[in-house]
Amino acid sequence: MDNSHLITSIEDLEALYGPANPVSIEKETSELNETYIRWIEKAPFFAVGTSGPGGLDVSPRGDQLGQTFRILDSKTLAIPDRRGNNRLDTLRNLVADPKIALLFLVPGINECVRINGTAVISSDPELLGQFDQDGKLPATAIIVTMETAYFQCARSLIRSDVWNPEKFCVKGDVPSAGQMTKSAAPDFDGDAYDKALPQRQKETLY
Repeated sequence: MDNSHLITSIEDLEALYGPANPVSIEKETSELNETYIRWIEKAPFFAVGTSGPGGLDVSPRGDQLGQTFRILDSKTLAIPDRRGNNRLDTLRNLVADPKIALLFLVPGINECVRINGTAVISSDPELLGQFDQDGKLPATAIIVTMETAYFQCARSLIRSDVWNPEKFCVKGDVPSAGQMTKSAAPDFDGDAYDKALPQRQKETLY
């Protein structure tokens, strides 16, 4: 790589790209207005970005509509931390650094919504009770206080054609969960893991 072409200053970036589209600045909001709420309420999936002493992390989050999160007020969201692998990467980061970023996706829609802010972790029983799923509660909830919300244009999802069923992969097109694990831990029994995985996922979803 030719280091003489590295961009190392904001001035160089702005000279290369030019000014931002004015609409991209104007559409940023500091609270969840009615229109933004109507949009994210249709999002069953979002990604959570955090940072901490160990570095950065982006974690997928998803659930049935109505169980994905709660809007507590125009500045505040509550996200259930459902059962997972107990690595706790997101939560460990938030204990050390409250900054958080969310990216919401709605199936079939090429735009997405970004929310940036700060977060705390709560074990409040009354709050967790709002996320009851067949008698099973999350261990904690992430309470996000938003600073900005931004409606992202559709170009990246159009270019990737991500919602086109003709482009969907099927089992065997990519390595399985067991194969991926075995690639990092050669002694791991990937075949047995893959065989047991569907039933284990069904039994431990919540």
